[in-house]
Amino acid sequence: MHSLNVALGDRAYAIHIGRGLLEQAGRILPCLKTQRVAIVTNDVVGPLYLERLRSALENAGVAVSTVVLPDGEAHKDWQTLNRIFDMLLAERCERSTTLIALGGGVVGDMGGFAAACYQRGMPFIQIPTTLLAQVDSSVGGKTAINHPLGKNMIGAFYQPRLVLADIDTLDTLPDRELSAGLAEVIKYGLIRDPEFLAWIETHLDRLLARDTAALAFAIERSCRNKAEVVAADETEQGERALLNLGHTFGHAIETGMGYGQWLHGEAVAAGTMMAAELSRALGWIGKEDVARVEALFERARLPVWGPRLGVERYLEFMSHDKKVEAGRLRLVLLRALGRAVIHGDATQGEIAAAIEARCR
Repeated sequence: MHSLNVALGDRAYAIHIGRGLLEQAGRILPCLKTQRVAIVTNDVVGPLYLERLRSALENAGVAVSTVVLPDGEAHKDWQTLNRIFDMLLAERCERSTTLIALGGGVVGDMGGFAAACYQRGMPFIQIPTTLLAQVDSSVGGKTAINHPLGKNMIGAFYQPRLVLADIDTLDTLPDRELSAGLAEVIKYGLIRDPEFLAWIETHLDRLLARDTAALAFAIERSCRNKAEVVAADETEQGERALLNLGHTFGHAIETGMGYGQWLHGEAVAAGTMMAAELSRALGWIGKEDVARVEALFERARLPVWGPRLGVERYLEFMSHDKKVEAGRLRLVLLRALGRAVIHGDATQGEIAAAIEARCR
């Protein structure tokens, strides 16, 4: 098992990465305020892993309540969020009850947001079951739901008490979801870790084949990168925004296509290609760098072209991005492969040209 720490003072927490962790209730018990938990999962993950987690906790003397949500990004909304609150209230859960989010990024985001809101804050634990959630969304305390005009626009920064990434849960992950998670793994190499980028290029076939050692290394290295950034800039006032490489373009794809039509990682991959194209147009990286990124995404079975929503629709959705400041869109771009920057001076024409160049 690999373990690391997110250094946030008295709110610091551990990330444990390994196999068979769902049954290890002993790692969860020290994080509980009382011997009571409420598990939030969905109708895909629940049948696979809920009973394993419930049994481990109940055998350790913990009372367990559960709610099973519908699966998918299309249900990341107020209506589904209220189902969590309905369960918490019906079960008379207290502020000291710990909410456990068992699932992918949607479950983690909604479970965390519910925990932040319920009785003005209850403790929660992330148990991510997808690669994307294990390397990205479960770490750092971003919680949110979607709005028809923008993804993750309603939420809160609220840190978990523990992240438990059981690699066994990736055995049942569909290939498409595995590839979507690799988009976020590749992102860390592109924004701040060129050695990791080279490692990914060398070991991508092992990751796609679900080699345990390769996955464990990629998850640990990704989480270490994110933990360092979060510890330095928890609420995204500066450096943490770099973690959004490709996301401003990608969120426009997700919103414009309808939530759930494109997986988040797929949209991030296409969005990263748009960011790379704009970085090339600004003279920061060369055509060979863009080709290198494109080849890596293609090998990971990810899209490298965005859908033709129309440049105007892209720009409209991007105008709602959380990185808009004083009416100016601030984009994460690449000064070099392995070195991202925040750039707020790209013209609308330059952004439009990058979008148009990477759409089919």
